[in-house]
Amino acid sequence: MTAPQVIVAGIITIPLIFMTVNRLRADIGALIIAAGLGIAQYVGLGVLGQPNTPADAVKAISGLGQPVVVTLFSLFLITRCLERTGIARVIAKRLLAIGGNSEARLIFLFTLTTALMSLVMNNLAAGALLLPSAIGAAHRAGIKPSKLLIPVAYGSLLGGSATYFTTANIIVSNLLLTAHPPQAPLHILDFTPTGGLIAVAGIVFLAWAGKRLLPDREPSLEHLVVRHTGSEMEDSYQLGERLWEVQVGNMSRLAGQTVEQTKIGEQLGLAVVAIWRGRHAIFAPGPNQQILAGDVLLAVGRADRVAQLVDEGVQINREEHDTHITTRGVSLVEVILAPHSQAEGQTLRDLDFRRKHGFTAVALLRGQRSYRTDVGRFKLMPGDSLLMVGPPDRLKALRHNREFIVLEPDTSDQPIQKSRAIAASAILAGVIGASIVGFPTYLATLIGAIVIVVTGLLSIDDAYQSMEWRAIFLVAGMYSVSIAMTQTGLAQLIGAAIVNLAQPFGPLGLAAGAYLLTAALTQIMGGQVTVLVTGPVVISTALNMHTNPQAIAVAAAIGCSASFLTPIAHPVNMLMIGPGNYRFSDFFRAGWPLTVIGFVALVLGMALFWNL
Repeated sequence: MTAPQVIVAGIITIPLIFMTVNRLRADIGALIIAAGLGIAQYVGLGVLGQPNTPADAVKAISGLGQPVVVTLFSLFLITRCLERTGIARVIAKRLLAIGGNSEARLIFLFTLTTALMSLVMNNLAAGALLLPSAIGAAHRAGIKPSKLLIPVAYGSLLGGSATYFTTANIIVSNLLLTAHPPQAPLHILDFTPTGGLIAVAGIVFLAWAGKRLLPDREPSLEHLVVRHTGSEMEDSYQLGERLWEVQVGNMSRLAGQTVEQTKIGEQLGLAVVAIWRGRHAIFAPGPNQQILAGDVLLAVGRADRVAQLVDEGVQINREEHDTHITTRGVSLVEVILAPHSQAEGQTLRDLDFRRKHGFTAVALLRGQRSYRTDVGRFKLMPGDSLLMVGPPDRLKALRHNREFIVLEPDTSDQPIQKSRAIAASAILAGVIGASIVGFPTYLATLIGAIVIVVTGLLSIDDAYQSMEWRAIFLVAGMYSVSIAMTQTGLAQLIGAAIVNLAQPFGPLGLAAGAYLLTAALTQIMGGQVTVLVTGPVVISTALNMHTNPQAIAVAAAIGCSASFLTPIAHPVNMLMIGPGNYRFSDFFRAGWPLTVIGFVALVLGMALFWNL
């Protein structure tokens, strides 16, 4: 080995050891590696470029501008949109309906679903689409997200091994055209028999052993699921006991008046949380909202107060089958008095809260008792929490009020926003379709993310909050590793050594060696780079051995999908790190037996389907 190769090996190996034993965060370790390689290049060593070219040290941070980083942050934004519009909730509910609360069944279902989706779409996109669904399903099933997110990642990789539409598979097909002499490219179904065998074996294994191998870890603080659904909050505040439907008749004196003019809140202490007007719903109606004959007011308050409305020409009803207003589209938030708040001792009316913020208090929880009438007249005390209804577009301003702490609920019980969900689905379909026909994935996802923000499907604040910076810095930092291993010839050195070891075992041994070589290098280089390094080596060796080069190319490409051992092996693994609160070793623990199973299935597939 040359001196630059030894230096690169040392710079990479030492942080990786600390990352593997969980003494160093993966993203910090990646940045340390990038900084070390940059310093080595700056002092004259040719690890990222030619020797004595300090300007090439900038390649240490070039990962920040790579297509995979653009794809990652674009998918974070698209994923948040899918979650907000309810698409992820629909998928989660369907899978929960089948899997129930069974951990093993849910692991199987999410692995299988992601694998099937990866057959027709980008691995990363499939993982991103199922990520919020898996988190929601885990929350409702009472299990940790860490039990489902690695299966989502591995499912996308297993599915990717069986389809032509994986980046590494497409690259290796093109490498056959540039071989000497040129070879026929791979067909669209060439990966399916062998890759399908690996996928089936992997899915069955995860369904059987995943419950034992996957960590049962609490999410990190920023991903800790502590929010209750709106329905749970209604139950906590016992809102259903005071929920009434007020039918406004044609002769009612309320007809034609605004909510404020009716004096429902001021005189009776009732809160109007919604108005049903035929098939149209008006949520959190403002004081100037006019009431029409035929409207149904959804009101909260004591029975004796509501009964007084009968004199106004209305009919009072109760919803016996479902008293949760959240499931009907009403958005609730919980507001807590902040410590040392200047609002202490004042009422909401004193604060003119509704006019300033647009939110109406429907219940107050003080100690163990809930008050649902005349909430605006209570003098606020430390420890008070208020259940409020209001327009979502006023929520940002309410969050900035330092006198109160705003807790937003889990929206999993909200009805799907059909028009917004259709728009989000159309954008996602456009992104997937563009990627399939050859448009750059990073550009397709970036355009999709921009369209989502421009059309108002997601606010720019939500877009920024959707970023998983840990994953972004991890992939950006590790990109310099690929450059260094290729520049110094370290990757080629490792590749040649493994090929030499495999050659004596004949064509099947070469296929096995190609798989192991690419699988090993993929764990630190990423599949897209690895196949560019190993593909030409194994294809050339196959030609020299008079072995089917297409079969060896398939084995090498499938090895790039065996990104099971480290979180840095594939962006879809990085996508799961933060939400699952995974450690570096979690992937190795679940991934090494899966890699062995994949290896056995590959050898069997090469013998059965390629006659090696």
